[in-house]
Amino acid sequence: MTVLVGLDVGTTGVKALALSPEGEVLARAERGYPLSTPLPGWSEQDPEDWWRASEAALADLGVEPAGIGLSGQMHGLVCLDSEERVLRPAILWNDQRTGEECAEIEERVGLERLIALTGNRALTGFTAPKLLWVRRHEPDLYARIAHVLLPKDYVRLRLTGVRAIDVADASGTLLFDVAGRRWSGEVLDALDLPAEWLPEALESPEVSGHWSGIPVAAGSGDQAAAALGVGIDRPGPVSVVLGTSGVVLAALPAFQADPQARVHAFCHAVPGGWQAMGVMLSAAGSLAWLRDVAGGTWDELTAEAATWPPGAEGLTFLPYLQGERTPHADPGARGAFTGLSLRHDRGALARAVLEGVAYGLRDSLDLLRALGVEAEVGRASGGGARSDLWLRIVASVLGIPLERTVSEEGSAYGAALLGGVAAGVFTDVHEAVAACVRVRDTVEPEPGWRGAYDEGHRRYQALYPALRPLEAPA
Repeated sequence: MTVLVGLDVGTTGVKALALSPEGEVLARAERGYPLSTPLPGWSEQDPEDWWRASEAALADLGVEPAGIGLSGQMHGLVCLDSEERVLRPAILWNDQRTGEECAEIEERVGLERLIALTGNRALTGFTAPKLLWVRRHEPDLYARIAHVLLPKDYVRLRLTGVRAIDVADASGTLLFDVAGRRWSGEVLDALDLPAEWLPEALESPEVSGHWSGIPVAAGSGDQAAAALGVGIDRPGPVSVVLGTSGVVLAALPAFQADPQARVHAFCHAVPGGWQAMGVMLSAAGSLAWLRDVAGGTWDELTAEAATWPPGAEGLTFLPYLQGERTPHADPGARGAFTGLSLRHDRGALARAVLEGVAYGLRDSLDLLRALGVEAEVGRASGGGARSDLWLRIVASVLGIPLERTVSEEGSAYGAALLGGVAAGVFTDVHEAVAACVRVRDTVEPEPGWRGAYDEGHRRYQALYPALRPLEAPA
């Protein structure tokens, strides 16, 4: 049997997935690894942990694939010396140490020019600010850098001996000309960074190298791969992710950036395609937080939430528990409950959390619509999409039906499709999606909820500007 393998290098572990050419999941394996937080706001990992976990997960699958695709956490900085040895722990996407460097980048390049070139503004999670931080704080180590990779691309190096990256993941470095699908000489010059440090940038389904004779696709960042995994390979349905973070992603026919970079503009994992996505940092993570502080299981919380009407009698939750990206690029933003009364119980708090996350996703969708995205249906994924109540709330707040696909395997599934294209099993990404991605069911908006949620969203949007002055440093 022809087998396709996707390998997703995540933040908590590696997931390996084996698929048939029809999209049936044949085997899966996962191996975890630790996360280091040596100082407040820091987040690091040992790249060797990724490689050891990847080797083990591939062995656990027990298959001989026709092709392998890679996906992984975006933005992380892996510094290598001239012998391709790791110089320091990788600085991850959720590391917050680079605020000063972000301001420096926007000053050096100019904010308007930076957005025009890269589709984004400088955010603490991106790769370029991390390089400037190393230059400022670890100059001796910086002087030894010969190569820079992202997390999944270090695993590629160990698999194939090849240094390469895909255009979708490269788009999240802040060093990439997203419209031109190439490294930006202008940004590199402005930041005094050597172009020779950077790997070759390939389209996602291209063969980047071989592992024991097996072609390895260039792959993509995790969000682009997850979007492929639910069938977002061209303009049409939008991806709505209810994972720890929340994402609304749309494929675009051409590069287009929000003038204020409130949504990210990246190359898509489809050759010649682009994507725009809004990201909120605490989606299902918000409900996990409530579970941890208020008790109860996921099922108990959602069951109690179902007893409350839309709007929870004026109770509103702002889900900025660890800062925010869309629509407010503000690491200092904080969460809040407002409108509490004696009538509100744990179920009301849960209902407000479910609705607050839905309002955050609507902020992203509204910005995508302003870019010309015609969103008539969404493809839901992530752990939160298993809740029928939460999907009914999100569908009602967004005003579109939400479809769930047969597979819920996420980024590893999309990576496996890219591996199938690299192996010649599919002629292109569109054929892979058509062959493998199928809709399981549809959750429709509740007609009677729309008025309450339009009002709730207006109340939600008023909270951030009202509360932000209270959070500013003294």
